Amino acid sequence: MPARRGKSDNQDAAKQLRRDPYDVLGVSRNSTDQEIKSAYRKMALKYHPDKNANDPQAADMFKEVTFSYNILSDPDKRRQYDTAGFEAVESESQDLELDLSSLGTVNTMFAALFSKLGVPIKTTVSATVLEEALNGAVTTCQLPLGQPVVRKVEKQCAHFYSVSITEEEAQSGFVCRVQSSDKSKFKLLYFDQEENCGLSLALQEDSAKTGKVTSAGMYFLGFPVYRLDQVANSMAAAKDPDTAFFKKLDGFQPCEITELKAGTHVFAVYGDNFFKSASYSIEALCAAPFTEEKENLRAVETQILSKRVELSKFETEYREVLQQFTEMTSRYAQEMQAIDELLKERNEVHASYTVVPPMKRSTSKSKSRSASKDAQEDGQVRDKKSTTRDRSKKKKWYNIHLKVADKRKPC
Repeated sequence: MPARRGKSDNQDAAKQLRRDPYDVLGVSRNSTDQEIKSAYRKMALKYHPDKNANDPQAADMFKEVTFSYNILSDPDKRRQYDTAGFEAVESESQDLELDLSSLGTVNTMFAALFSKLGVPIKTTVSATVLEEALNGAVTTCQLPLGQPVVRKVEKQCAHFYSVSITEEEAQSGFVCRVQSSDKSKFKLLYFDQEENCGLSLALQEDSAKTGKVTSAGMYFLGFPVYRLDQVANSMAAAKDPDTAFFKKLDGFQPCEITELKAGTHVFAVYGDNFFKSASYSIEALCAAPFTEEKENLRAVETQILSKRVELSKFETEYREVLQQFTEMTSRYAQEMQAIDELLKERNEVHASYTVVPPMKRSTSKSKSRSASKDAQEDGQVRDKKSTTRDRSKKKKWYNIHLKVADKRKPC
């Protein structure tokens, strides 16, 4: 009978079967982030469970594509993999994006529950929406500059908007922002236009809670504008609060596209709620009137980048001091225990200098009897003293009267 393979054996076998992420996505090692993302989108759409419901090989391929992209899309993990291969990458920390359209009702309910409890769950755009966009089968509405549009999008559906900008407006910078006063979850999407009039997803920004609203924005200002991955920080916080603090700015990564050219551009708002529609308002702005805001944004992001470097150095110092503190605390407890034991031993030695046998502990009954006996003896002594005092008084009184009687007797 063949021996059963343990869990570690299965994991080792899976590691041996792993393919190079670059080969899986069909890109070179010198590929840019945008090229890697484009390759991933196309392959994920090709092998998506929606399109291959009864094909287990396609499902495995979809997982492999997603796993490979999670490595190459993260600058730190990509560098670690390029240096030391899979051994340098923590496979347990790879987060798979979740397509809600491929979930059943029960699974969707569990996902919604975990999300409400604060468990971070990444979601991806439905393959149906991406395929319709790629085939040019979507309806696009015109979005005028400086005029907000308020609408409601159904779950796992998208509203597409086209925005036309001039050369001057492109040079000044362009901003597209979406927010929801109902705190609805949504995604802001930006699409590249293909030669066949189709649209391919180029950028994706998930909504985040900011005060009393949820919002998402894309800023094309001619310089790198950064965005913060909140999910990565939530995962770190679940493991260790200290790690969450020091890794809080690791998800601060630059947007792949820094500026737009003059022409027509397509954005979309995707409903990312689990059960209900998402209410939102979208607006497109030329950044020309916001010169001061542009400089403030550039300055604060520069400070954040500097702070990220400082945190990396501070973490090393903090870990060293924390280890010393832990060692000192442990030694403190040990020294306290040792001192208490020595003092106890000292008292025992002091108590050994005697020839009197140790007294036996008496019961409460014997104690009460002894107390009663002592009280009775005290009473008898007091009575005896009182009787003696009275006799002496009587004797003295008798002698005085006797002397007086003798003096009155005639001679």
